[in-house]
Amino acid sequence: MNQPQTMSQKILASRAGLPYVEPGAIIEAELDMVLANDVSTPMAIRGFKEIGGERVFDPARVVLVADHFTPNKDVGSALITKEINEFAMSNHLEHRFQGGRSGISHVLLAERGLILPGELVVGADSRMVTHGALGAFATGVGASDLSAALVTGRGWFQVPATTKVELGGDMGPWVGGMDIALALLRLLGPEGAHYQSLEFTGPLVPRLSMDARLTISNLMVESGAKAALFPVDQVTTDYLKDKAKRSWASVAPDPEAVYSKTVKLDVTGLEPQAARPHRPHDVAPARRAGYEPVDQVFIGSCAAARLEDLRVAAQILTGKQVHPRVRLMVIPPTPRIMLQAVREGLVEIFLAAGGIMGPPSCGPCAGAHLGVLAAGEVAGATAHRNYRGRMGHPSSRIYLAGPAVAAASAILGRVADPAEVLS
Repeated sequence: MNQPQTMSQKILASRAGLPYVEPGAIIEAELDMVLANDVSTPMAIRGFKEIGGERVFDPARVVLVADHFTPNKDVGSALITKEINEFAMSNHLEHRFQGGRSGISHVLLAERGLILPGELVVGADSRMVTHGALGAFATGVGASDLSAALVTGRGWFQVPATTKVELGGDMGPWVGGMDIALALLRLLGPEGAHYQSLEFTGPLVPRLSMDARLTISNLMVESGAKAALFPVDQVTTDYLKDKAKRSWASVAPDPEAVYSKTVKLDVTGLEPQAARPHRPHDVAPARRAGYEPVDQVFIGSCAAARLEDLRVAAQILTGKQVHPRVRLMVIPPTPRIMLQAVREGLVEIFLAAGGIMGPPSCGPCAGAHLGVLAAGEVAGATAHRNYRGRMGHPSSRIYLAGPAVAAASAILGRVADPAEVLS
């Protein structure tokens, strides 16, 4: 009789060619997809050459995305783009995204149907956990592991224990995926999911959109999660219906699966949230997060700037003006989302309010390109990290929040609850 397993165990066991894997075991497994971006690719290419790599293991299962420094911000980033292009062309890669076809990798890959339920995926970026929303075991690796993966199509893993996260209750006005994610970070703390795989369940899950699920999975790495998986259900099937590039099979945990612990969050009564500088876990309702003035508001990143998020921000900003002191930057994460935002009139709303639109990219999220903060400046952002110096000068400060709070803050010029703007 087979031993019961969680979703994570099943995926890892399947890719390792084993009937069962025990938490803590070291395994070698076949990868379904490997991702590198313009930060990690140069190091991976060097490692690839050092270990004697001549061709990648499969040109259809390697994705290269220029998202951090696009459009090229300086000569250095231009050289990186050139190196990536040459590597992609010499290896005949099918999935190379740059320029007007690019976007943030952790939004782009889901949008293009390149990561699917039950798959094992790695990339040299901690935000790979985002794709757990699709029912995949997706995780970040270092440059050396990425180099080896490019050559062999395989990776090694220590099988994580699994934490069950039960989500229940009813969401109130202006509460979305980012608010749930921040509430979970407050609950888990910085190490509450250390080297754990999180698996979401509970009566709220079927009512969460895929955009909300992607946001929640995205932020879980801030509590140390190795992966963060949602169940494969009708929401998943509907999302992938016109996107999936390969066939896929649903994976579900066994009813008797063993979890290391269970964490419960009832969102009933949850207000729009904000995380105060300089910790993603220092979370409070936005109306009590502090009345600190903000100099910049950034609605973008792979955390909470998908189409659903842009629609929320536009609702708040319709007929309003950005505070004279505030720079509002809105950066859709992919060209397709940008185009749909144009079609729906969202871009016109942002521009009419006094906002600045940026090209699909990571923008100021990592503090390297577009909208870098000066000394002492304060930002509100729909991003995933607010560490000291994350978006610019070490003395700058960042509040993390969902699109409703970000838009309200841009209007009032301070951290604000959307109810303050709409009352």
